[in-house]
Amino acid sequence: MMNFLIISGMSGAGKSRAVASMEDLGYYCVDNLPLALIPTFAEVCLNAAERYEHVALCTDVRAGGNFDQLFASLDAIKSMGCEVQILFLDTDTSTLINRFKETRRKHPLMENGLGMVQAIERERTLLEGIRGKADYVIDTTRLSAAGLRERIIDIFSSSDRGDLFEVTVESFGFKYGIPPESDLVFDVRFLPNPYYEISLREHNGTEKPVRDYVFQNGTADELMQRLNALVDFLLPRYVSEGKTSVNICVGCTGGRHRSVAIAEALGGHVRDTGYHVSMLHRDYHR
Repeated sequence: MMNFLIISGMSGAGKSRAVASMEDLGYYCVDNLPLALIPTFAEVCLNAAERYEHVALCTDVRAGGNFDQLFASLDAIKSMGCEVQILFLDTDTSTLINRFKETRRKHPLMENGLGMVQAIERERTLLEGIRGKADYVIDTTRLSAAGLRERIIDIFSSSDRGDLFEVTVESFGFKYGIPPESDLVFDVRFLPNPYYEISLREHNGTEKPVRDYVFQNGTADELMQRLNALVDFLLPRYVSEGKTSVNICVGCTGGRHRSVAIAEALGGHVRDTGYHVSMLHRDYHR
């Protein structure tokens, strides 16, 4: 069964943030589709059910038409066998005014001499019907962007919040440049360098002889204790803040030996603590 979510609400209440959060949850999202096209759009989604199992459609006063037309469209979608829910985002008028001033944007209903307060109240009246039929109403007056994302994940995710968080651990060589996507960078060029052992030079840090060489004198073990403690402290706080991913980069001179061995050890630790981890060794084949 396809899950079809309508996201609506006041202009400036956080609908764009809500759409981004639903995309993080795996929803296929469309913004501001004309109301008359909704049943046709649903048919397209149903004909490609494997791709569009979860769909979110954001609509508001910009879409034109009236919301009786929306409700008729939703009834048509239900008759196709889809589950339909409505999420409505609301905010008090004074907060909306402040948000529009901060972004220097004009309210979409400010026309023909209508002031901002009047435009907001007109919009609130126009949206009364859909608010009344909403399955979920979130008041974002006192919510930060991260707080809104947290509420949405609590409502719509069947997984733990940490399950949505992706950690990439990447090794690299400083001689080829720091990865531009890095969030955290650790320099391990102080560790024993297998490059100067002829028998190890053509091998890399995923292989046991190289790992043993890097960890030979206890310095790498102490480093791992400190790195593990640091990421154990940081990652839950990144999740709480609303980050969906973090890229941890470990560098040595050429990106073949030391950085690979440490990245492998760090990635294993992060994986053991329950996070989704992707390993990437950018330069070890150079």
